[in-house]
Amino acid sequence: MGRYRVLLVDDEEEIRQGICRKMAWEELGFELAGEAANGMEALEIAEQTCPDVVLTDIKMPYMDGLELGRRLHLTLPAAKLVFFSGFDDFEYARQAVGIHAFEYILKPISAQELCSVLERIRDQLDKQREERQNIQVWQDRYEQSLPLLREFFYSRLLSGKIPAEQIEERAAEYGLSFPSGVWAVAIASVKGEGLRIAEDAVLLSAMDFLTAQFSLPDAAVRGALFDGGVALMAEIGGEERFYAFLEELERLCLLAETLLGLRVHIGVGTLCHNAAMFCVSAAQAQTALEYKVIADSRVLYIRDVEPRGDAAALFGEVQQQNIIAAVKLGSEAHVREVIEQIVEQMRSSHISIVQCQLFFLESLLSLMRAVRSGAEDSGELFEEEAATMLSADHFRSLEDMSGWLTERFLRIREILGRRRNDTAGRSVHLAKEYIAEHYHDGELSVERLCEVLHLSPAYFSTLFKKETGLSFINYLTQVRMEKAAELLRTTDEKTYAVAEQTGYPDANYFSYVFKRHFGVTPSKFRASERG
Repeated sequence: MGRYRVLLVDDEEEIRQGICRKMAWEELGFELAGEAANGMEALEIAEQTCPDVVLTDIKMPYMDGLELGRRLHLTLPAAKLVFFSGFDDFEYARQAVGIHAFEYILKPISAQELCSVLERIRDQLDKQREERQNIQVWQDRYEQSLPLLREFFYSRLLSGKIPAEQIEERAAEYGLSFPSGVWAVAIASVKGEGLRIAEDAVLLSAMDFLTAQFSLPDAAVRGALFDGGVALMAEIGGEERFYAFLEELERLCLLAETLLGLRVHIGVGTLCHNAAMFCVSAAQAQTALEYKVIADSRVLYIRDVEPRGDAAALFGEVQQQNIIAAVKLGSEAHVREVIEQIVEQMRSSHISIVQCQLFFLESLLSLMRAVRSGAEDSGELFEEEAATMLSADHFRSLEDMSGWLTERFLRIREILGRRRNDTAGRSVHLAKEYIAEHYHDGELSVERLCEVLHLSPAYFSTLFKKETGLSFINYLTQVRMEKAAELLRTTDEKTYAVAEQTGYPDANYFSYVFKRHFGVTPSKFRASERG
């Protein structure tokens, strides 16, 4: 069984060396994955090493241990956080508890006390690992599933099969209620690679896990199995908290992958204010989830992946869904393959050419609406095609029809792909423009930028890195450093003034970042540039 990884963070090198010497890491079941002198360095190392345990001082320059803990709680939610500090300060302890700290230790740190903490952490990690590998635990959870009638109610509610005027009464019969408020519906797909247990058992375990670990303050969530996935119905408390809700879903995906070995993707529909609208939001969430094959994101919000919101038309027929998914998301070969399969099914079913024509017409019209929505250059593109399709005697055979349709479907695929790339490119271009205008603002963050762009932070971060090759913070740092270098070359401004003009209110931290970026201090850089 592999050892657990530890990241040690303290700005005093002597303390780090002392801890490293005193601790018998291997005997305790751990290995030292890295050391850092401040929170900024620790974040970078944590991204590379994914530690199981983070031992960090609280009082450090540039980024203290509490801020480091808050960020790691979002990016590495399964990591155990242990804080140490030289101050017996209740406020520090209170904040440490607020970010789910495992332990708070006062300096000076004794090897015996730290050893005891690590042993308790190891026991907890071992238990979590054992639960993950214990098939019987999964089977027990499966047997203790929610009552069948309640599950059936949720399924019908999310499918839109309960009349609006009957929802409240039906819900009361099962001890449920849906008060007016701001609700969000999300659909999660769950994959458990290599788990030799029933798929439904995996889904039930995932549902229990996601609802139990959901921790957005002043919000509540309900889970249900729905259409091969897990539906989450959350009362989030207000529209202004929606991005916090998306961030919480991103954390849950990471946590499920780390602790349970499950690959979770979540689609999210638009907000709704009563249970009668859950079916609309659920359908949007399912459509957003389809984009997981082309979007490097765990959480997919419908207005991120389909900004116009009305492009997706959902049909009950599986074949129609397959055509639409292939055209919107698949390769050219996939589109041809899907159409060939459907044509073969039609041929073996001996349905009439008119019935075939109506089936394909419905799919074609749906995709035409997707192209038309917001596209100034394609408004009249398919009117002639639609007229041809409505002419019953235009096609002599099923092969004739499928060849004609394949050409049109591939043209729609090309337009949708081009528009998707254009939308992504425009979003990144706008982000770069905003950064160029506001890099000097020390409070500039990805959250503030996403408020301007009307995108969720998780989706934008993935999109931005895919388009630029850099994370938001690395790109912002690069812009700031280039501007700082220009000011040092062309002006006589003091270092602290250059720091303020490039978004660094702390001149010492500016010098630290500048040296990391260019390899020399600002003063030496200026001297070398001026000869």
